[in-house]
Amino acid sequence: MNIVRFGKDAIPFDTKTAITVGTFDGVHCGHQGIIKRMREVAQQQEERIVVVTFDPHPQIVLAKPDREPLQLLTSIEERCDLLESVGVDTVVILPFSREFAAMPADEFVRSVIVESIGVQHFFIGHDHSFGKDRGGNEELLQQLGKEYGFEVEHILPLVCDGVVVNSTKVRAALKSGNVDEASVMLGRPYAVRGVVQHGDGRGRTLGIPTANIKPPDEHKLLPGNGIYVVSSVIDGQKLIGMASVGVRPMFTQDVVATLEVNYLDIDVDIYGRTLDVEFYSRLRDEINYASVDELLLQIEVDKQQTRMYQQLIIERSTS
Repeated sequence: MNIVRFGKDAIPFDTKTAITVGTFDGVHCGHQGIIKRMREVAQQQEERIVVVTFDPHPQIVLAKPDREPLQLLTSIEERCDLLESVGVDTVVILPFSREFAAMPADEFVRSVIVESIGVQHFFIGHDHSFGKDRGGNEELLQQLGKEYGFEVEHILPLVCDGVVVNSTKVRAALKSGNVDEASVMLGRPYAVRGVVQHGDGRGRTLGIPTANIKPPDEHKLLPGNGIYVVSSVIDGQKLIGMASVGVRPMFTQDVVATLEVNYLDIDVDIYGRTLDVEFYSRLRDEINYASVDELLLQIEVDKQQTRMYQQLIIERSTS
């Protein structure tokens, strides 16, 4: 897949293009429905598939001080990887700023889409708009399509278990620890990509060595505090583990949650590596136990429960 950073990289111009514009945070089932329809049209018309997205996320740039900061389902790197996996040919990343946000939608379509990238079919989701004052809606696109010679297709929302899927609902499920519900809306397990860093070594001292995994994007969303069944691919092998998301109340006074994973079947040094941690199920809350012995007894129970998921995870990964 071709990744183009607008303003830095040359954009191959081609009018034979099926295009859509959006943040695509999470690349959830609704987003995948748009890409699927684009593939169908693009194959018939021999068009390339282009997604125009933004970095940073517009809601981060335009955030109001009295609102909770947006947490992302995907970093820009994760987003590009997922878009490639569903058949996108080119991702154009627009650097988002307050100045860019002030650009009228018709000017954006003309200067960026029509003149810089090229377009034959423009696809727009059911609830999406863009440009100054969110003026880039279906009605405007239909008008501009007649002027510039491209067709517009409106994509109906994807309904999952009677609920319209969107990024806000996926975030809400994850914040509550409901990774099962989130995985249904995403069409895959929720994943956190991060670098394995050295911690305080307490886990190894207790006989449960953990990998401290830090996402490079400070806005990346961690599931709600608790203990989870997870997996990662390490040296080509999918390994399961127990992940702790939380503030480690028995040992620290931290207020910012961290991600630590105890992989069950590993005996290699993974410090410095970048891993994708996939979340499968939530086992329990994070608890401030009265003693270390009580904690260790509970960890043994967690380990037995995690083992029960091992075959299921392997089967999912090979199906």
